[in-house]
Amino acid sequence: MAITLPHDAMAQMFSAAKSNTLPADEPNWNVCPTTTIAAVTSHDNVRHLRPMRWGFIPSWYDKPNGGPLLINARAETIAEKPAFREACRQRRCLIAADGFYEWHRDGDTPLPYWVTRTDGAPMVFGGIWQTWGDQATCAIVTTDANADMAPIHHRLPLILPPDDWALWLGEAGHGAAKLMTPAKEGVLSLRRVSKAVNSNRATGPDLIEPLIEDE
Repeated sequence: MAITLPHDAMAQMFSAAKSNTLPADEPNWNVCPTTTIAAVTSHDNVRHLRPMRWGFIPSWYDKPNGGPLLINARAETIAEKPAFREACRQRRCLIAADGFYEWHRDGDTPLPYWVTRTDGAPMVFGGIWQTWGDQATCAIVTTDANADMAPIHHRLPLILPPDDWALWLGEAGHGAAKLMTPAKEGVLSLRRVSKAVNSNRATGPDLIEPLIEDE
């Protein structure tokens, strides 16, 4: 995914108080797993924009890489999986991004796509979080693909509109499970981009430019 929205703008969008320990306020066009990002939580109906490691660490890991890297949590099984079920009930968060990359397999070659909201608004993912040691860690919830995504991939991050943020954060009572459905058709816009993004060292706004000709 890519995150370029400044912390001040993100805090204003969510009506959240900013933590003093947020990561550097710099655009990141290629956010990789284990990167520290900004996420929103709510405590006593007060929202906080705080740093989180993208890569959920279950409580029983003896070190951050003590098991599989958990960057996503499937909506269909999140309530039963030992790693996620407590966080699903008690610790949900929101993660804002410009969009995300997805890869379509054409034979052995993964072809990257850049995915954004059709309306140009920031994309807000539903996530879960947990504290491990002295850091908060998170995963993004995923659903089945919608009609926009299905031609290239079978999964899709949980994308929440503003009207659903309070329920997902637990501010509007119970019932967040009903939000774990694919985005409606037409919400997403997809375009092919360069294979440069296949490298976790790649960076810069050129990564999201439309692919003009085959590589």
